[in-house]
Amino acid sequence: MKRSLHTTAAFSLVEITLAIGVAAFCLIAVLGLLPVALKTQQASMQQTTANDVLSQILGDLRADIRLPPGQVSHEGEYGFGLHGHWAQMYAPDTLYFTNQAKITTATSTTDPPVFRATITYLFPPNASTSVAKMIVSWPAQVDPATAVPAGWVETFIAVNR
Repeated sequence: MKRSLHTTAAFSLVEITLAIGVAAFCLIAVLGLLPVALKTQQASMQQTTANDVLSQILGDLRADIRLPPGQVSHEGEYGFGLHGHWAQMYAPDTLYFTNQAKITTATSTTDPPVFRATITYLFPPNASTSVAKMIVSWPAQVDPATAVPAGWVETFIAVNR
């Protein structure tokens, strides 16, 4: 009497080892991309916040807010206090902002500055149009005039009066 041998379909140990090796290689490649993706996402968030800061400053300059006599404002209902700078300023204005695009001071410990906004007024302004160059850079401790910041955005604004 002959015994019948039943063959069963299965993967060999070599095939399993190769499959695990390919899967491990792909997983390592994907994990290697994570730091680059996180850095790109962080830079994107900073650029978005810097653009929000530019929009706030631009709105304040376009509004040309008139402050009450003796009022010096850096925040709140009177804007950033940039009124009249078009005709008077020969030196750039420097403002500091938090990570939430709120104005702060350069030395604040409760709301530390993350962004530095530099507004350079371009001359000659006339009765109908004024032009300014605005740069928002980060981190706030780095002056873009003397060192290279981690990132920055810049724009020009022309305000029709």
